[in-house]
Amino acid sequence: MRPATRDSAPILLGARQVLFLCAGLLATALLILYIGRATDIDLMLADAMYDVGSNAFPWRHAWLAETFNHTILKSLLSLAAAYFVMAAAWDLFRPRAGRASIDRLRLRVVGLSAMLVPLVISTLKQASVAHCPWDLTRYGGTEPYLRLFDALPLGVPAGHCLPAGHASSALWLVSLCVYWLPGRPQGARKAALAALLFGGLVGWMQQLRGAHFLTHTLWSIWLACAVVLSVVAVLQWWPLRRTAAAPDYLADPVEDAR
Repeated sequence: MRPATRDSAPILLGARQVLFLCAGLLATALLILYIGRATDIDLMLADAMYDVGSNAFPWRHAWLAETFNHTILKSLLSLAAAYFVMAAAWDLFRPRAGRASIDRLRLRVVGLSAMLVPLVISTLKQASVAHCPWDLTRYGGTEPYLRLFDALPLGVPAGHCLPAGHASSALWLVSLCVYWLPGRPQGARKAALAALLFGGLVGWMQQLRGAHFLTHTLWSIWLACAVVLSVVAVLQWWPLRRTAAAPDYLADPVEDAR
């Protein structure tokens, strides 16, 4: 299937698809909020990873979790992200002759996502008051356990641990699903799911170390999806907003292709 366009502008997702994904994001946000506010799943999982006898998280300094996952793998993923950012920037200022507009759009989505996903998550993390498990009195630290939206007690420093920052080094990979859009939505779903599972695994390794709770990783996954969807919507529809004369410029690409 040829990529549908309107006024020479490619479209990856139609309006109805975007609305469906937004509804999914809203539902999952409420679910994660419920898990963090109304259940003790975070504490139950952290308790299972904590060794009371040694008063420590056994995986905290394990080579696989600390050296490989937190250092080596993060460096490799950061290099991959830098490649896409520079490739997108180069294409913006020195566009290659003959490159299809749909390919240019895909590259810019991935490049911008590779930059924005870690940036947004890191910014929110620095603004949060929640502490990491290994800082809590429950696990040998000195700080209280705070749920999302809990007020910071007087005299207690902010923890800056929510959402999970390290997982963001892998979660931008979900943007690679655009290389299957719009013609192969099933392939795009599989690619997105694989990227999210990989990013979740990276976050899980940090949970084993006592660096984060489950909901910290879940919020990072949610934010990555929200950022990528926003990037797709803005990049594909902004040119249409400027140039489209017809009021139905948000039409579904599948319908347009018929």
